[in-house]
This record gives sequence, structure tokens and C-alpha cells, in this order.
Amino acid sequence: MRQLSFIFVLLLIATSVGAQSTGELQQYRRSALAEMMVYHSEDEFGAQIYEAFSTKPPADKYDNHNFGFDVIDNDSIPNVKKKSHGLIKAQIGKNLNSSDVKKNGEMLCKMLNQAEIAKIMVAKWFGMTFDENFDINTATFNVDLIQQRGLYNASELDVALAEHTARGIAQLEDAGEELISNTFLLVSDITYVTAEEKAAIAKTVMNVVGGVLDAFLGDNSGTKMAKLGGEIADSFTGFTVKTNSYLFRLDWNDSIAAIFYNNYYTSTPNPEKINAFIDDLTTFRLKFVAHEYEYDDKSVIVGEYDRKELIKMVCARSVDKNIAALQLAYEDFKVKTPVYAVVTDDKGKVVGYSAKIGMKEGITENSKFQVIERYIDPKTNKTKYRYIASLKPIKGQVWDNRYNAVTEKSTGSTLTATTFKKTGGGEILPGMLIIEGKYKKVEGTP
Repeated sequence: MRQLSFIFVLLLIATSVGAQSTGELQQYRRSALAEMMVYHSEDEFGAQIYEAFSTKPPADKYDNHNFGFDVIDNDSIPNVKKKSHGLIKAQIGKNLNSSDVKKNGEMLCKMLNQAEIAKIMVAKWFGMTFDENFDINTATFNVDLIQQRGLYNASELDVALAEHTARGIAQLEDAGEELISNTFLLVSDITYVTAEEKAAIAKTVMNVVGGVLDAFLGDNSGTKMAKLGGEIADSFTGFTVKTNSYLFRLDWNDSIAAIFYNNYYTSTPNPEKINAFIDDLTTFRLKFVAHEYEYDDKSVIVGEYDRKELIKMVCARSVDKNIAALQLAYEDFKVKTPVYAVVTDDKGKVVGYSAKIGMKEGITENSKFQVIERYIDPKTNKTKYRYIASLKPIKGQVWDNRYNAVTEKSTGSTLTATTFKKTGGGEILPGMLIIEGKYKKVEGTP
């Protein structure tokens, strides 16, 4: 991993969090997600893959919790397997087994915790800021981001931290459970496949032609044979990647929250508390919680793209597929999306319900959803969810919102949302939330 000191990373956060905008205020709470990737200098297209990853759109159904750097150098990862540096890689004709995944996940988790990434994520949640000279003695925390993302009353949160009021403390506990504990880091290990099936044939042909490798990597040699090879590469839409994504979750509970609030949180300059927070090497940790693998050797991308755009598209879609799969595999990573509109016909009859999710989130015509309603329990002042209805996408009405789908002119790309039909339950209103599959935290699930 890049050798960045914790203080330096805090400075990166300070220059961005203070002015951070959450965009249009969402009337629902989303999990927070930061993303990183493993960079393979030994890979033929390692640099291009990193460029594609670093410029791809963020996962827009999560609150962006990126923190200033996003790459882990594979060369810096200690031996996971004997006699080899770096992670265990998926090889041609052989994917990672469960033991490989466990070893990789544990090593990444160890490195991330040594780099104090969990503490950095906590610092971002609490808006750690400095004066214009970045003097550590002027550093403070605030609850602005928590208030914005959680739709809380800011003054009550401030009073809760200062005076420990019962209602305010309940809101802080709710924020911890609903927001901070649902903070994730996704590390994607993306490797380029050059010698599988058709890719192997294409590359062999180009190598035989001569001067092709440089052309394939973007070098203009000017020879006729290299030009031919470059044309083959540019028109070759079989660029494929193997993507192993490792999901980590911020460890945050009432005990950890109490340590932070009592020992470290300060809204006014307090060098003793700030330095104690920086020196704490054990409280804030990440946990490895899930893994997903994506490789589709039959994927086809329609249209003509330059090499850079093609790599970016393939990488973005590959990571999106893993995020969609992780939502189904790991309960707390599920995306809750508001019902955008009730769809009616010319006579005013309800014919469906639309939401701003689609193929990017892994939706197919066979997907099943619950409609749930968020409410605050008046006794505990904490968030709860109740079941309202069940939905299923309408055939031919699944929005293709994948990266560059409009340019590709794929089916469903001209839609602006996915339209669902109700398969059971009660009245559905705009603003209610939909969630794929069954959500165990919902009351009254049939």
C-alpha cells in the first residue's frame, strides 16, 4: 500500500470533508462505501486498469466514503502463498478456491488495519477538520455529515454529545446502527485475461504479425504490420477481466462509540483528545465479511470504442456486477431505494411503480422485491422498518443503467427507471423503500 502517514491522510480528508456536499438530500439512509483496487505492475494492462478504475463513476446507490487514495500495490503485499509476493491470483483455467479467498481476505484486512483505514473512515464520518495551516492543535470534529446523511436534527446531536440527553443519545445510537456501522470498503482485485479462448487466438495472431504488442499497448510504430495489429486490437471487443472483490465492514458498536464520544470527540480544539485519537491503534478496525467473483467470457460489448474507453467500461461493469451480487449475499450490504413514482394509465388506473435502479444493480425480470416503510419508534427514538408490499419488474421495463449503455444503444437504455408491478401487499406510495429479496430487519414480512 502507498506509504501514507495517518496524519497525511487526515489532511487529505480535511481538505474535502469540510466542503463535502451530499448532493440532493436523500429522504432515506444509505450505506456508505469506499472503494480501492489492487494494482498489478506485473500485468500487461495494469496501468490502464488502474486508470479505468480511478476514473469510473462511484457506486451511486451508496454514500461516497472514499478518503483520498484508492490503490494497494500488489508488490507491497506480503507473501500470501509461499515463494510468491502479492495476492493469490486467478490463473488461466483456474479460479480461486475458498482457501485462496480466505488467505487473500485476511491479508488485505491485516494491511488495511495496519494502515489505520478504519480510523480514517471514522474521521471522515465526524468531519475532522483543521485550520488553514493544518495545525493538529486546531483539529476538531463535527456531526454535520451524520446529520445530512441520516436526516437527524443537528442541534439535538450536538446537545447529545455535550449534555448526554436521552433523546439525543438515542439518535446517536440510531446513527451508529443505521449509518456508521453500515460503512463498507470494497477492494477489487482486477486482472486482465489475455490468453483464454478467443483472446488467446487474437493475441497469438497479433504476435505472429510482429510488432503487435507495442501497438496493442498504444505505441504507434508506424509499420504496416503493427498498424494491422493495432486495428485488430481496437476492434477486439473480447477484452475481459477477472474481478475478485473483497468486502470489509467498519467495526462500530455501542462500546466503540462510547470510547470515541467520551475520549476523543471534541467540537472545539483539544489537542489532548485529538492526539489520543491519533495514537489509538486498537479501537477502530475493519472486518472481512464477504467476497464475490465476476468473470463473463461470453460478454459482448456493442459498438466501436477506443482502447481506453473499452477498458474503463469493462472494469466498471465488472465491479458493478460484484457489488450487485454482494447485495444478495450479504444482508447488511443491501441497497434500499425509494419508490420514485406511482405509474398510471390515461384513465388514472395504477399500472406500476418506478424506481431509479436497473441492470447496474443486477435487476432482471425475475428479481423479487419488498416494499418497506421507515419509521421512528416513539419509545426508543430509533429507526425501524415495516413491510408494505411485494414487487416484481415488468417484462421489458428493466432500465439498463450500466456504464455507457446509452452509447451502446442496448435494450432498456432509453428508459429512465425500472417499472415494477405489485404482486401482493398494501398501498405503495412514493418515497417508500424497495429492497431486493427479503430483509430480516423488516417487521411483518410475509
